Amino acid sequence: MIDELASMDHNDALALMEELNEKTFRAKQVLEWINKGVRPDAMANIPKTLREKLEAIPFGGAEIIDVRKSQRDDTMKFLYKLDDENIVEGVLMRYSYGNTLCISCQVGCRMGCRFCASTLNGKVRDLTPGEMLSEVTAVERLIPSGDDKKRTVTNIVMMGCGEPLDNYDNTIRFLKRATAADGLGISPRNISLSTCGLVPRIYTLPDDAPHVTLCISLHAPNDELRRKTMPIANSYSLSELIPAAKFYSDKTGRRVIFEYALIEGVNSSDADARELSRLLKGINCHVNLIPLNSVKERSLNGVTRKRAQDFALLLQKLGLSATVRRELGTDIDGACGQLRNKHIDSQKEGEE
Repeated sequence: MIDELASMDHNDALALMEELNEKTFRAKQVLEWINKGVRPDAMANIPKTLREKLEAIPFGGAEIIDVRKSQRDDTMKFLYKLDDENIVEGVLMRYSYGNTLCISCQVGCRMGCRFCASTLNGKVRDLTPGEMLSEVTAVERLIPSGDDKKRTVTNIVMMGCGEPLDNYDNTIRFLKRATAADGLGISPRNISLSTCGLVPRIYTLPDDAPHVTLCISLHAPNDELRRKTMPIANSYSLSELIPAAKFYSDKTGRRVIFEYALIEGVNSSDADARELSRLLKGINCHVNLIPLNSVKERSLNGVTRKRAQDFALLLQKLGLSATVRRELGTDIDGACGQLRNKHIDSQKEGEE
């Protein structure tokens, strides 16, 4: 018996129908409902006897329990409750080219980056492929697309709570479900995966997910500076990470995105920009500059928007492609982990 319904692919569904002594065509019907985030009790064209059998199997979904909408832009932040009562979050960002959903891949995170709220309470557990899929389908159900559009969510970024490459097998299974014709049918070129730099997994990713966009959280131009904010730098130096990034770009033909959070007084000087340009020379890449979203539990602050633009201009003069990310959802705890942590804190206060 499978572990959960929401994580099934077509072969899993066929095997399950055989195990339940059901006709094989039911596998396609059940998957179509799951791809819409529908649980067994609401699968309209499924016989009651089969629905009852399916209800006896864990579903593995995510339910939206809170929605915050920005008053400054159309960004929406979601708090999801998983079937075991754990909480994760996601963000829907609207652009001219479509709607991008940022999803979580773990409950919490164990990477320990000092500028990130996701890691404050550590890692609780990995998300399953079905739970990640349900983050998408829950938004689709809440915000149906217009008649002229196939989907509400056109792009996915794995940049929410957790480290995708620390949950590697489930991440790859999710990517296959998300891009499959009998899954969500989203182009892999419309999916971005962000990692803090688990070097061995970057080398295997081209074989397992060759068309997704690889984003690397860099945030420093040298090892000494990187170790101050990112514990992963103690395991993998830049002399290991940068060749891995180049390998991915060369093998896939895809441009690597380097994410660089600009922190006041830490990594945002002109000298830092010059060192960064030397580090990334020769790699097909783009630098995505992010004025740090300040987190109250951390003692780090972001630079001004003007300083970020000046940093970008200097990188461009030095030959790097670089832009400053739009600031979205700053009034709704848009940064990773902030809303989840507020929810956890409020629950603790209620128990006292």
